[in-house]
Amino acid sequence: MKKLDLFILKSYLGPLVMTFFIAVFILLMQFVWKYIDDMVGKGLEWYIIVKLLFYFSSTVVPLALPLAILLSSLMMFGDLGEHYELVTMKAAGISLNRIMRPLIILSIFISALGFYFSNVVLPFANLKFHSLLFDVREKKLSFNLKEGFFYDGIEGFVIRIGKKEKDGNTIRDVMVYDHTKRLGNVSLTTAEWGKMELSPDKRFLVFRLYNGMNYEERIDLQNNESTHPFQRTAFTEQYQMFDLSAFQLTRTDENLFKKNYEMQNINQLSHSIDSINEQLASDRKSYESNFVNNLHFSTRGDEKKDKKADTATKFNPSVIYNFKADDRSMILETALNTSKSGLENLTNSKDNLYNKSKLVFKHQIVYHKKFAFSIACFLLFFIGAPLGAIIRKGGLGMPAVISTLFFILFWVISFVGEKYTAEGVVPAWQGIWYSSAVLMPIGIFLTIKATNDASLFDMDAWMTFFKKLFKGRERRI
Repeated sequence: MKKLDLFILKSYLGPLVMTFFIAVFILLMQFVWKYIDDMVGKGLEWYIIVKLLFYFSSTVVPLALPLAILLSSLMMFGDLGEHYELVTMKAAGISLNRIMRPLIILSIFISALGFYFSNVVLPFANLKFHSLLFDVREKKLSFNLKEGFFYDGIEGFVIRIGKKEKDGNTIRDVMVYDHTKRLGNVSLTTAEWGKMELSPDKRFLVFRLYNGMNYEERIDLQNNESTHPFQRTAFTEQYQMFDLSAFQLTRTDENLFKKNYEMQNINQLSHSIDSINEQLASDRKSYESNFVNNLHFSTRGDEKKDKKADTATKFNPSVIYNFKADDRSMILETALNTSKSGLENLTNSKDNLYNKSKLVFKHQIVYHKKFAFSIACFLLFFIGAPLGAIIRKGGLGMPAVISTLFFILFWVISFVGEKYTAEGVVPAWQGIWYSSAVLMPIGIFLTIKATNDASLFDMDAWMTFFKKLFKGRERRI
């Protein structure tokens, strides 16, 4: 039996690894197409792009691993059935449950490893990925001067060159507008030709200009609005430096991202949920007391004087005419302002409480998804393995189609449950576990059918079943 177990494990691990990396690659291509505009033209180093892709690959494991388990188990048992190896094992007295035993143990191990990954590795990968992606998206496009175009990529300057020589450094017909004073086009430098050089630390671009003029409006002098003083200076050689630090990738402090719910483990999520709920309860009490205080109407006259109780059973608008015209106007204006203030206070309080409630829901979603991910890996195996034994088709053809349909069903139910939970329609312990609740009876049903050698996809068997069903109904009639 040990040889049989080794044979089953070897037959399963190969497709599992292959389909896992295929799924990761497909999801990786989706990321590339989505963020290609944020990466192209920024002069990123190759290792920055590799790190970005590696961190993203780690974040898609919760999607890729369940799909790989479903597809590989379906392929493996379908291949055994197609080559009659499964029939041979059953003829030797080995049941399907005994054949699946080593893979069940492996699936339990993978599920435990998946929980460790989602609780420990995934928060770290999300932190690294989102912080690096933020810095990449904030980085400016690389410095690129084109002939005949005004370039404003360097803060405080607008540069135009008429021609760039083949060596890439010699430029001719140069114009540099200096906007560092933020007063418009008051300073202009022109030159017949020049050289572009980078400083040794590549933080500055140096223009060595020749045979040019500096034009400047002297708005710093007295009576400049009436006299309009203008200064023109000729030069034979001049150096001008431009700061290129904005074109370099600067790393943001990762501690700023650590409070996000995607970057936390279950202990941190539990603490965050409790803290937000306490703050939510405190805010609700504060809003209730403030609302009552804001609707307190001050009365004119002696506050200590005894007041008569209101005996009216319903509000009568005509009571306002018991007051003088001036008093009526003041009462109506006061009531209107108080109502507007109360409505605005209610609206702001409602929005604030709703946003904090949604934040709690998002924390709860991530908390439950860490457990649901590992359970899904286990349940999808019990769908793929018996389904492969029933259809008896290996390869990437039929198994890929069937596994894709089941995975789409799993993903759609998970997505709908997550959306319902995020809006507070259902609690997280229901919404996140919808998919598992649907997959479990399907897995049990398929396992029972595969164990009993049921012809689930045999059209002749279904035709015979329906013929017997209809004949039985005719006899009863």
